[in-house]
Amino acid sequence: MEKKAKIIATLGPAIYNDTKLKQLVNLGVDAFRINFSHNTDKIKKIVSKIRRIELSTNKKISLIADLQGVKLRVGKIIKENQKIKFNQKYVFDNNNKVGDHNRIYFPYPKIIKKLKKGDKILVDDGKFTFIVKSKKTSSVTTICKSQNCYMKSNKSVHIPNFEISFNKLTVKDKKDIKTAINLGCNWIALSYLQNEKLILEARKLIKKDMGIISKIENKHALKNITKIIKATDSIMIARGDLAIDIGHSEVPKVQLSLIKKCSQFSKSVIVATQMLESMIENNTATRAEINDIATAIFQGADTVMLSAEAAIGKFPSQAVSTMNKTILSTEKYKREHIEDFKNSIISNKDPVKSILLSVKNIAYNTDVKAIIVFSNSGKSAKLVSAMRPAAKIVTISPNINVCRQVSLLWGVQSINSRDANGWKDMMSISSEIIKKLKFIKKNDFVIITAGLPFGKAGMTNMIRLYKVVA
Repeated sequence: MEKKAKIIATLGPAIYNDTKLKQLVNLGVDAFRINFSHNTDKIKKIVSKIRRIELSTNKKISLIADLQGVKLRVGKIIKENQKIKFNQKYVFDNNNKVGDHNRIYFPYPKIIKKLKKGDKILVDDGKFTFIVKSKKTSSVTTICKSQNCYMKSNKSVHIPNFEISFNKLTVKDKKDIKTAINLGCNWIALSYLQNEKLILEARKLIKKDMGIISKIENKHALKNITKIIKATDSIMIARGDLAIDIGHSEVPKVQLSLIKKCSQFSKSVIVATQMLESMIENNTATRAEINDIATAIFQGADTVMLSAEAAIGKFPSQAVSTMNKTILSTEKYKREHIEDFKNSIISNKDPVKSILLSVKNIAYNTDVKAIIVFSNSGKSAKLVSAMRPAAKIVTISPNINVCRQVSLLWGVQSINSRDANGWKDMMSISSEIIKKLKFIKKNDFVIITAGLPFGKAGMTNMIRLYKVVA
């Protein structure tokens, strides 16, 4: 059986060669993430390799441009892994010089000005804690409160309960959006957004056949989550920074709540961060990590993501294989207990959504093997995917970038084909594709959905139940 939930692998030196990239696609990777927080000078060659693999495997592959946003970072340090002793004084300042074991560049004068004695400065995704002891005009002196603390260049900084307004794209993000468009990326992931404003700004800068993923990683975004979900195409639950901001013990319930809410609004969900963290160094996963993946799939996530496990890990192929096997096992149980996992979707008086929802009960019939969705924009594919039908979803689009975009969605197999020029032509295209789909046999039923007139995006208004006669 093919899995229905999808897998994202983050690009990095561990998987840059052709053999490794193709191996990961064959093992179950559906999309690759480009992290624009790191150097992307060589990424054009890697993207070309991925597109060649796409042709050779006949599998549409999504590319995600993950923008850096306003993540706070320290400057460079003279020697990586500088040891900072427990209870040692350490200075964060505005001096743009290479740091050492006593101080480091912190290029945020407004934040230094607002910091108070007793405030925490968390470094390297919250691994190391520094407490502010005193401050001057352009520096703060802290005390290191972590054992085995090692300072590295450009590591992230988080200051709990500190208000930092972020409602506009940075200059770097705007530049990276242009790069992403030139690379042919299919999704833009927005980092550290607090409300829907970044989404609306980004929407004006990207192409119409690109989707937006909103990364949920702070309490401000949670306060504005309904507006964010309505404005975006997908969300990513970025559990690392989210855990630092709201507390680790709060993340599980937030994850479940976000998946449920996105399901109601027919928006896809990516669960990310440390899913198979131990496999960066080890070739087997822990039982807790396997359970974490399974929990996300049980809850209804569309996609699960590998970060450092794929980008710099020692065992990227084993990590993908482990994730794939866990998804398949979990989905087998869900199929066997389908009544427990049907989604509840709000139509909000949307006539197009109401039409597509009408196929939901038909799509759970075991004789219905596939739902064929003709989709110019990808909107219909997203709505059908959100229904979580038992039948396979086959999306047909004349736009290759829409095919690549929707291939990230749960249960969707996308096919790039010419657009139909009428009712008879649509049935002809459907018949041609059905013959190529080996899982559809004679006397099976197929649901076909499309919009009339053809070629007009967002106008799905036709459903046909078709019996395969040959």
